[in-house]
Amino acid sequence: MKFLKNTARFFWRIWFYIVMGVPIIVMFPILLVLTSREKFYPQFFVVARFWARIIIYGMGFYVVAKKLEKLDYHKSYMFIANHTSMLDIMLMLHLVRNPFVFVGKKELVKIPIFGFFYKRTCILVDRSSVKSRNEVFERAQRRLNQGVSICIFPEGGIPEDMNLVLDQFKDGAFRLAIEHQIPVVPMVFYDNKKRFPYEFFKGNPGKMRATIFPVKETKNLTHNDRQSLKQACFDLMYKELQTKA
Repeated sequence: MKFLKNTARFFWRIWFYIVMGVPIIVMFPILLVLTSREKFYPQFFVVARFWARIIIYGMGFYVVAKKLEKLDYHKSYMFIANHTSMLDIMLMLHLVRNPFVFVGKKELVKIPIFGFFYKRTCILVDRSSVKSRNEVFERAQRRLNQGVSICIFPEGGIPEDMNLVLDQFKDGAFRLAIEHQIPVVPMVFYDNKKRFPYEFFKGNPGKMRATIFPVKETKNLTHNDRQSLKQACFDLMYKELQTKA
């Protein structure tokens, strides 16, 4: 029985890369144009959301989302969520209508096909380089000035301990939000670690639950409020994950 399950999961995992890669190949000319200029990013974002939904539904997942506050489509936000799976990227794109740019680790550019457009559209950071981290703030400011939101997974990566509910947050998302006076939108993804973990022979189709919490305003906050804002978001998300995960 275990052999049959592992065989099924093997082909299911291979199917993931097919479902992820084929739409990119088919739409390659369009994507190439839409990623050639930053001013085309809102149009690219629409295509990216469509791509994310192909993967979600193509893999046999379905989304159940609770939105506790209606977001202003014409406003910039800092979106944050817990990070446990590659599916977090797709689910974030599925849930959020406001065009946003991911701030993510540069290692993902190594993924064939996906990495090419990831590099052209996201703000990449080398977490081992102070210079790289500082450049993130310059690029984020330019994108915010264009009316685009930002998305950061504040844990800084997938926790190595898969039993960890929520890893400690880095400062970057909260520093950016306060410096640019944009609201923080905490989000929780409950099932992604179970549905599609990094262990190759684990995971299964099914429900993907998410909650979008009311915004945390940053208006009139200063650098001295960064830690309290970070802790408030961490406490909210940690309690939710413990209660409903």
